[in-house]
Amino acid sequence: MDRLRMALIGGGGAGFIGKVHATAATLDRQAELVAGALSSNPEKAKSAAIPFGIAPERAYESYDALLESESRRDQHDRADFVSIATPNHTHFEIASAALRAGFHVVCDKPMTTTLKDAQELVELAESSDRVFALTHNYSGYPLMRQAREMVAAGEIGDVIAVRVSYAQGWMHGVDPTATPSRGAWKSDPEKNGPGGSLGDVGTHAFHLASFVSGLEPRTLLSQMNSYSHHHQLDDYGHAVIRYDNDATGLVTWSQVTHGRLNDLSIEVDGTRAALSWQQESPNQLFVRSLGKPTQIYERNPNAGYSSPAAIAACRLPGGHPEAFFEAFANVYRDAFADMRRVNAGQPTPLEPKLYPTVHDGMQGVRFLTRCLESHQQDSRWQTW
Repeated sequence: MDRLRMALIGGGGAGFIGKVHATAATLDRQAELVAGALSSNPEKAKSAAIPFGIAPERAYESYDALLESESRRDQHDRADFVSIATPNHTHFEIASAALRAGFHVVCDKPMTTTLKDAQELVELAESSDRVFALTHNYSGYPLMRQAREMVAAGEIGDVIAVRVSYAQGWMHGVDPTATPSRGAWKSDPEKNGPGGSLGDVGTHAFHLASFVSGLEPRTLLSQMNSYSHHHQLDDYGHAVIRYDNDATGLVTWSQVTHGRLNDLSIEVDGTRAALSWQQESPNQLFVRSLGKPTQIYERNPNAGYSSPAAIAACRLPGGHPEAFFEAFANVYRDAFADMRRVNAGQPTPLEPKLYPTVHDGMQGVRFLTRCLESHQQDSRWQTW
């Protein structure tokens, strides 16, 4: 199998997410990193390419130079897709330019900072016949795919409630008088967008609730606060969601919870049973039912209870932990399958897809927008 060719935009310097993209995309040897525009600073863009192993002639000073130059290369040599690991406010312009230039796109979340831009990007992606994937990587964990299939099969009955919490505490360590070594743009509303922690981790929590439950929101109410002294964007918030089947959702996000590192957890209540999972212990899924012993589903491709989607997301035998990189790589691997089909002139399977698409990206931006609208209107209910 020929490897797909990757161009990385952003992600150089002290940031960690660019290295995650490069590692995840190449983990299964289905892709290779061949080009990059790793910084908005031309000199840094060149120097940052060296640790990534990018040849000097394909280390570009800007994303538009990358798109232009790669577009002129022979189709058997040019990049097949671009991965966008830049500040939020640049996602739309870079992604739209890449689609128009004929590249597949893998983009960080949130997809855009405004709903208008998100809707325009959906239309552009659909008309371009290119693959668009969004890196809500937590949906790539095998046991999240197991949970999704169990819910869809009715194993826990009808879903009556979904609770997702994403708690971190790193903002307590931020010195408001100093410029951080990475992520300084996150405190700037012009670059981050109007949602602070909401856009950073809240959108991940919302997507995971939707991915596992399969539910569509109907109305939403939100309340947010800013407790950190280094910026005025939200760093703590809640959203209550009413779904189409009258199920209830609660999404909580925080980056000011002491002692929490990357504590993402989800619980799904059904009429027959309940599921629970934590990202920091990703290889176990708990299933509880009244009057019965708690069941623990382990990430084990050889177990008879493992679902096809969970098995396909595993690389190692049970007992050999898989975690963040592997889950991130699963998003890439699933998107690669569609990229290869498109490159070969073949149709891609219909929705729903296991990897987050441009439509999931728009839903995330809609969630962000409705939360902000509700908060600004004294926590009034908003129609989805």
